[in-house]
Amino acid sequence: MKKSAFLLLIPLFIFSCKSNTNTATERRPSQYFNKSEQDTLLTNIITYIYIKPTYANNATRTQAQFRQYYVQSLPKFSLENYYISADSTHYFFLIRPVGNTLKYRRGVLGKFKLKQATVAAGSLMPTDFEEIVNTPHLEEAIVKERGAFLFQELVKNGNLDKYLGMKHYIEWPDFMLVYDKKVNEWVGKSTVHQE
Repeated sequence: MKKSAFLLLIPLFIFSCKSNTNTATERRPSQYFNKSEQDTLLTNIITYIYIKPTYANNATRTQAQFRQYYVQSLPKFSLENYYISADSTHYFFLIRPVGNTLKYRRGVLGKFKLKQATVAAGSLMPTDFEEIVNTPHLEEAIVKERGAFLFQELVKNGNLDKYLGMKHYIEWPDFMLVYDKKVNEWVGKSTVHQE
């Protein structure tokens, strides 16, 4: 009798372990969006974080004439983790290219809201976009590991303030660069646009 009771407990134990590993902070984009929607969303995020195409500036980079540039850049990026909080804040961790090298990559963690009208239309355009941190240039496996940890902490705490001194995990912000939400880019501390 004891042996059969033990055998019945094994599936319960396995199920509880699986449910514990699927925490909110380990979410994948596929839990929220189909493949086409993920590509649209990642392209929109790239528009905010990547090099601007020729003739684009901060005010014009989201215009239709520049869309193809960002779509063509899509294969260089991977959206690793994604989580939507109860207050509709979208948190993300993605991996991006670094210059012309294939060996090193950079992690980007950030947050935004989605305009409801763009959700209904399928265009998934972020608003109130903010890069929280960028990792140093690292090999992709290391970026994935460290970025996943930072993502978990970002979702749990809403910020990464207590990790900013860990320069082997976070390159920016630092004593020189901060993220300016008005222009959506990293700038010198003395040039931040005031609200």
